[in-house]
Amino acid sequence: MEEAIRKADVLIEALPYIKNFHKKTIVIKYGGSILGEESIREGVLEDIVFLSFVGLRPILVHGGGPNISERMRASGKKTDFVDGMRVTDEQTLELVEEELEHLNKMIVKEINTHGAKAEGVNGKDKNVLQVEKKLAAQDLGLVGHIIGVDSKFLKAKLNRNKILVILPMGRGKDKKSYNINADETASSIASALGAEKLVLLTNVKGIMRNAQDLNSFLSTLTIDEAKSLIDEKIIQQGMIPKVSACINALESGVKKTHIVDARTPHGLLLEIFTDQGIGTEIVRE
Repeated sequence: MEEAIRKADVLIEALPYIKNFHKKTIVIKYGGSILGEESIREGVLEDIVFLSFVGLRPILVHGGGPNISERMRASGKKTDFVDGMRVTDEQTLELVEEELEHLNKMIVKEINTHGAKAEGVNGKDKNVLQVEKKLAAQDLGLVGHIIGVDSKFLKAKLNRNKILVILPMGRGKDKKSYNINADETASSIASALGAEKLVLLTNVKGIMRNAQDLNSFLSTLTIDEAKSLIDEKIIQQGMIPKVSACINALESGVKKTHIVDARTPHGLLLEIFTDQGIGTEIVRE
């Protein structure tokens, strides 16, 4: 009986959040090594299906970096990175798209086995994601920067209760296809749709003031505080593009952003539907 009451208490705690977020869009980015771990992936996709069934409108943006790197190693092709971005020539882009399409179909199939209605979207198709070549100190090749999102197309799908599963590629005015950073893709889509939340799923607890000290975990940051932590080099390496994606989304009108450890069972639901949450939320002020 006590266990049943505890479960009921959890549902009651979630009720005001379910009410407030009804029919609101939430954009979730999921990728990296955690995408390849079946048990973690199953839990994440269950959470996304739950969000859909209780009335939210989830969009999942996925990467696939480790899968792509493994595919390139198997083909004997060298992978070069500049500031965390993969240098992409035409042959590399072909491998990237093939691997992303494979992952996209797998995710859509797994969501649909839970009774939801998922639909895969390649960002380059129908010009859903419009890009220009990303400029950097070193030529990155076919790596793009998003300059436009077809929000009308995405909203029409969401209005039909579709869970959209988007792979991060786009089309330029030059008619070329471009690879796009998945964090940037999720942030741009959230911004274009005026999403309630942007959630970046990762394989760390969140943002730490000291990576070696679990007690230094930061549950909430403002934009200014997050920028200061980057300047002070407390936020480093792979966390920088994630935090930057959150900041850009907030400055473009997204209500709240979150960095959540996908390894925590049902961490996505705990972050959204409980008072304390489990990850780091970054807010405007």
